[in-house]
Amino acid sequence: MSFEKFKELVGDLNDLHQAQSLAQWDMQTQMPEKGSGPRGKQLVTLGKMAHELLTSGQMREYMDSLRSPAGQQSLSEADRALIREMADKFDKATKLPTELVKRYDEAQARGFNIWIRARKANDFESFKGIMQELVDISRERAEALGYEKDPYDALMDGYEKGATVDQVDPLFDGLKDELITLVKAIKDSGRKPDEKLFKYTYPEEAQLAFSREILDAMGYDFSRGRLDKSAHPFTTELGGCMDVRITVRSQSNNPLECISTALHEGGHALYEQGISEEYLGTPLGSGTTLGIHESQSRLWENNVGRSLPFWQHFFPVMKRHFPDQLEEYDVESFYHVMNKVQPSLIRTEADEVTYNLHIMLRYEMEKDLINNRLQVADVPKVWNAKLQEYLGITPDSDANGCMQDVHWAEGYFGYFPTYALGNLYAAQFYRTAKTKIPNLEQKIAQGNLTDLHNWLRENIYKHGKTKTATQLAEEITGEPLNPQYFVDYLWEKYGDIYSIKR
Repeated sequence: MSFEKFKELVGDLNDLHQAQSLAQWDMQTQMPEKGSGPRGKQLVTLGKMAHELLTSGQMREYMDSLRSPAGQQSLSEADRALIREMADKFDKATKLPTELVKRYDEAQARGFNIWIRARKANDFESFKGIMQELVDISRERAEALGYEKDPYDALMDGYEKGATVDQVDPLFDGLKDELITLVKAIKDSGRKPDEKLFKYTYPEEAQLAFSREILDAMGYDFSRGRLDKSAHPFTTELGGCMDVRITVRSQSNNPLECISTALHEGGHALYEQGISEEYLGTPLGSGTTLGIHESQSRLWENNVGRSLPFWQHFFPVMKRHFPDQLEEYDVESFYHVMNKVQPSLIRTEADEVTYNLHIMLRYEMEKDLINNRLQVADVPKVWNAKLQEYLGITPDSDANGCMQDVHWAEGYFGYFPTYALGNLYAAQFYRTAKTKIPNLEQKIAQGNLTDLHNWLRENIYKHGKTKTATQLAEEITGEPLNPQYFVDYLWEKYGDIYSIKR
């Protein structure tokens, strides 16, 4: 069978997925409130069309032919990678009944809009029903997809290929103990940064203008992207590497929110824009896994964007935007504020020491929900208890507690662990970058982010989905994922800031 015809079919499927992404981008950035009903129907229709095309008899014929050794004999490595990726998608999709896919799409569309209203009203009771529906559907999906030991494995595999509870549990258990110890040491140090920064007002337009300057220096190509605002910041690609859009969130008295989300989403966007044009119109034109994708957002947000060298260049730039508000600060004092460690309620506002504890809380609860060890009605109570255990704080409301994230409202069970994995990969990749790029941190202090961007594009971005996460880690760093690099990075950095020893 013609491989070129197969690629045309894959391109049609990709167009449907990008139409879905465009509708979702608009829903979260531009759509009027009363457009949610029709938009939900549109998303369901597009999802149904994509599922039918992916599971069509024509696609099955291609899969039967191209998966054989004879079918791949004269193909390039990239073409064989495309077949592997499509085979994985096909196998998963054919296991899911069309009726189940439709119910999932409908519940996702309703879930987002119910969540928006429920979170605003701090009303978990009005959200509980749709969350229960999405948990039940996710259990059905896990059973249909199949798993060896834990149904949660089937869901996690959709975001982090090959990840299992047996692999992630020991990784997170050891890391959790290290983080709780470090948080306690920082608290016991008694050192607190000067926080008068948050007593002032920072005009939104100035925050966005400064964020654009940072994104420009990072290498984000505005001719292939745009910057908008949304309730929950995100990055989406709507035309492969040629149309990659980001959104940020701002607070009038906290400029760090807009800066951090710009750095974070900018890291995602650089990845998408840096993927080889060769993979346009195919599933290879996206990141390896969500864990690797998250490594790039966290690397730019934390390893670079919260570093002293970064602010040695960008703090004077920021002062030009906010001269009165930052009059009493120098770069060292601002750097300490930027890296304050203080247990907080909101995951997206958490510092890099406490952040993974937020993820572990969600990961543990998701496993219990999918395994029916935790009931949806008990989610607020269990959430509050775990947050108290891990960070010593209790939410003041469900809106700032178990309803703060959009993920459960859209049925993305299995997604959260990729955030923590991303932090671990980021530390390991950045350590290698420092050994491979001469005087990297001196260059960053001079405002040169190009050398790092180029190195990441050459080693990570350009490959798209042609390599696995393990392949990338081993080829770039010489070993599989090793959480010790992240632990060492935190102790070295925050040991210096808070004058504590391991």
